Amino acid sequence: MTVSLEQLRRCHVAVDLGAARTRVYVKGAGLVVDEPSVAAVNTRTGALIAVGTFAERMTGRTPDYIRVVRPVSGGTVVDIEMAQRMLRHLLGEKLRRALRRKPRLRAAACTPHDADPLAQRAAVETLVGLGARRVELVDTLIAAAVGCGLPVEQPTATMIMVCGAAATQVAVLSLGSIVTAKRIPVGGEAIDHAVVQHLRHAHELMLPSQAVRPLQLALHDSGITAGGPASTLIHGRDVATGLARSVHVDTAAVRDAIHTPLTAVLDGIGKVLRDCPPDLVADLTDRGIMMVGGSALLPGLDQMLRDATGMPVAIAERPDVCAVMGLGAMLEGKIAPMVLNPLAE
Repeated sequence: MTVSLEQLRRCHVAVDLGAARTRVYVKGAGLVVDEPSVAAVNTRTGALIAVGTFAERMTGRTPDYIRVVRPVSGGTVVDIEMAQRMLRHLLGEKLRRALRRKPRLRAAACTPHDADPLAQRAAVETLVGLGARRVELVDTLIAAAVGCGLPVEQPTATMIMVCGAAATQVAVLSLGSIVTAKRIPVGGEAIDHAVVQHLRHAHELMLPSQAVRPLQLALHDSGITAGGPASTLIHGRDVATGLARSVHVDTAAVRDAIHTPLTAVLDGIGKVLRDCPPDLVADLTDRGIMMVGGSALLPGLDQMLRDATGMPVAIAERPDVCAVMGLGAMLEGKIAPMVLNPLAE
């Protein structure tokens, strides 16, 4: 953990700036913001038109003078000013006034594993621009493990897999620290892109908008495991003519297209296990892997990991909000560090 639990208890607000969604936890109030990390801007005046869910619905449906932007990419803030403006509107005037009354506002933020100093500085400056006097950074893997109830502080191995929109992070934790971890640049967006490319090459079909979840449309309820309907009806635009067209897509071919990017995730899990001490790997035989993150809800992904690793795989109760809820638990003082009793003389 990058900071001590005592420092986190002094914080007033926790922020999880993700590539897909932004979540804010306020001490004493709970989770107050859970919206897409999207903003719509008027390019002529520079005015902010919409943020969150409404801005996401505008994707691909705007005139030339309105631009839909995502200030966060891969868990890293790429546009600090736009991220600040987006956060101000998501918080609302009432909550901003309540936070302004705190003379020395402290904030905590999640950062991806092995985030470079520039990415960490961007996260700090984003929250400082909102009035925070001090910003504490916590590794997303630690926060997510705390949020899903794993015994992070105990001297036993716990393996967590954070399935994000832009990347997947895998780690083995013990005694409140990361023993070994790997960040794989494959997430929900890469899986969606694989489905889009398959539809384009195999059926010459383009989906109507980036806001549409192509994975859910293509797989419906069959998941990435065998079973369910043999084909699914997809509506889109013909690549050659530009006219609307509907095609029946073979779900088996879609599953094969999805398995290609997921192979990199399986390789990353194998590397983490190879770099882990044997004693901790023995613990994982019983405990298995805990999956968190929005992409963990991909139907059939947990079964695919069970078949590939031979270990039990579980999905957290609320996988999409585990990281920010873990930060919130640290802010509220619900996590107690392990106390080592000295040997009696």
